[in-house]
Amino acid sequence: MIFDENPDSIFIYHFVEELVSSYGLYYESNFKDDSLTLNEHAVLLRIRYQGVSTQHDLVKLFKVSGAYMAKLLRKFEDMGYVERREDPENRRKKIVKVTNEGIEKTDEFIEVIQNWEDTITASISEDELKTMKKVLYKIIAN
Repeated sequence: MIFDENPDSIFIYHFVEELVSSYGLYYESNFKDDSLTLNEHAVLLRIRYQGVSTQHDLVKLFKVSGAYMAKLLRKFEDMGYVERREDPENRRKKIVKVTNEGIEKTDEFIEVIQNWEDTITASISEDELKTMKKVLYKIIAN
């Protein structure tokens, strides 16, 4: 969507909404036959970059129920993307780690993300991109 207004008068929310919508459409056109949803891809990617973590940590990170995370991790396990094992120090905890197959799957997702980012940032300079990322980081870090 193109705004005819002064960007200073537009809520950040609207920019975020437009970006999310743009990415959603781009995602759908690149993963039509994929067995994972956009949200599931995002969770798998975050698990990859979290490194080794516990199922409980993932529940807190994603702010979802334990049952939902257990179901999602079971799906990822069945697909060979993650492995869960008991924590040797606390048998009630499950340690979650991305497998090599999970890394390959997230590499595909990363390529789509990078292509989309390259497309939407083609008209801005490298300095503007760095500044935008720093500002966005400050916003989400609070």
